[in-house]
Amino acid sequence: MTRSKSQNTSQINSFSTPPNTKPETMETTAEEATANANNALTNTRFSDLKPSLSEPVLEALNNGGFHHCTPVQAATIPLLCTFKDVAVDAATGSGKTLAFVVPLVEILRRSTSSPKLHQVQGIIISPTRELSSQIYNVALPFIATLTNVKPMLLVGGEDVKADMKKIEEDGANVLIGTPGRLYDIMERINTLEFRDLEVLILDEADRLLDMGFQKQINYIISRLPKIRRTGLFSATQTEAVQELAKAGLRNPVRVEVRAETKSLDDESAMANTSKIPSGLHIEYLECEADKKSAELVDLLVKYKSKKTIIYFMTCASVDYWGVVLPLISVLKGHTLIPLHGKMKQKAREKALSSFTALSSGVLLCTDVAARGLDIPGVDCILQYDPPQDPNVFIHRVGRTARMGKQGSAVVFLLPKEEAYVEFLRIRRVPLQERKCSDNAPDIIPQIRSAAKRDRDVMQKGLRAFVSYIRAYKEHHCSFIFRWKELEVGKLAMGFGLLQLPLMSEVKLNGLSTEGFIPAEDVKLSDIKFKDKSREKQRKRNLLEKQLEEKVPKPQKKPKPVKNHKTAAMKKTTAKKRRAVQTKEDDDDLTREYRLLKKLKKGAIDENEYARLMGAEDLLD
Repeated sequence: MTRSKSQNTSQINSFSTPPNTKPETMETTAEEATANANNALTNTRFSDLKPSLSEPVLEALNNGGFHHCTPVQAATIPLLCTFKDVAVDAATGSGKTLAFVVPLVEILRRSTSSPKLHQVQGIIISPTRELSSQIYNVALPFIATLTNVKPMLLVGGEDVKADMKKIEEDGANVLIGTPGRLYDIMERINTLEFRDLEVLILDEADRLLDMGFQKQINYIISRLPKIRRTGLFSATQTEAVQELAKAGLRNPVRVEVRAETKSLDDESAMANTSKIPSGLHIEYLECEADKKSAELVDLLVKYKSKKTIIYFMTCASVDYWGVVLPLISVLKGHTLIPLHGKMKQKAREKALSSFTALSSGVLLCTDVAARGLDIPGVDCILQYDPPQDPNVFIHRVGRTARMGKQGSAVVFLLPKEEAYVEFLRIRRVPLQERKCSDNAPDIIPQIRSAAKRDRDVMQKGLRAFVSYIRAYKEHHCSFIFRWKELEVGKLAMGFGLLQLPLMSEVKLNGLSTEGFIPAEDVKLSDIKFKDKSREKQRKRNLLEKQLEEKVPKPQKKPKPVKNHKTAAMKKTTAKKRRAVQTKEDDDDLTREYRLLKKLKKGAIDENEYARLMGAEDLLD
């Protein structure tokens, strides 16, 4: 596809309009209005916005190098500052963070008095720890312009009691964090006051709902006053987000900012609007499963001087390739950093900060790093595994070509997944084909050699393979990604496995194992850990297991055999007892009836009746 023109369009629509009337629409074309070389910005300066921003905020913007607004900022900041609720649908990398941080600070500045220690005035919720931390750091210099307003970052991975103690002692007026930790804090701490809350922001709102935070979001909203400003920000406005908008926003205004591309290519002229940045070039590389790893290494060699992010579908895959790729000879000297959601919080923060500081290097990650993160200088996105959720595709590639810059992305597809290209084209995400390399190095022997030398590599490979197949089963686009058609033999070769693992998915569903060549003269149980302490522990565990097998297990005492004859006799005796008791009761009743008749006829007097009934004491 040849791009001849690109522009950003900001479109503002009202959610609720009177019947038989059209919603008011405002459009701003960045290319026509821009006075900058960077076409991601309009020529609207922050100082030109109405209502006017305060001097301290303008100074903070200037100090951060922010002079001109992006379309989403120019559209959204005035709306929030004039007490409108907004639902913002903007391409990733369009400057959404400042679009809600600036008006939040301006609204809090208008408060007539300084907030009390535990009086919460603003809440910003985002789906991941990394994104919450990024928002917190962006917001700090702006919140610092306010008097006695204390921000608090609340994310998982840290001791919740430490957060509680800090809030109790220091107070908190603006809460920025993930829904899980916010929910936890709000349930535990009774001293926080929310009745004077001014602003609620839900960033990456669709992701918040996709990740199963509906319960926490509903609880948080239920604790907040209805009279407030609310903003929903996302690159994809799903039905769930629209439902949330109806429940949490009062007369919301929808702000839609999209990248618009005009092409001279007739074939792609129909897709003149897209949700991807205009400077982003996306390709797909179709290859067999046993060739994928070789093609990946070939691209990394070509992109050695670039800053690259590789996305995998599972944490186990990140762990595995994070260990294997540095062992490939042609990748010596490459900086490769793994990052996924199962890592400890400090390790995640270190990995992200290390990659951010690099001018060139590779980040291997899951979708934990797919949303909202603003990592400067990312040149290329490689999607080794397409995302389970197709909505995440846009967010992944949006880590590059941010703020009007250029970037490229490549997604790996198996031959049977080619329909994904047309699926994305319909969703206004055009892809070009990239041919497989003729010079891709054969790295499988090197991977297998590493697995034979180190049990850790071998085990991580097996876990990654199993996790990949099980994650593949959960694809949202199951009509394209059909797991029962996976060629697991070729897939296992691409992973560099020594032997195929025993999996019920493979055994019971007859998945093809064609193309797999087991490693010769290798017994998996004999492979040792390269780490001496781990190998020592493994041997200790094996010895303990062998000793347990040698020690005879104590025989269980046989359960006593039931004597059916005794049970039958007991049953019979019980029946007899009940029969005798019934007969005695009947005789007593008959005797009492006869005595009563004699009393009525005058045959006996009351004293005689009482004596015969055994009730003489009642007459005394």
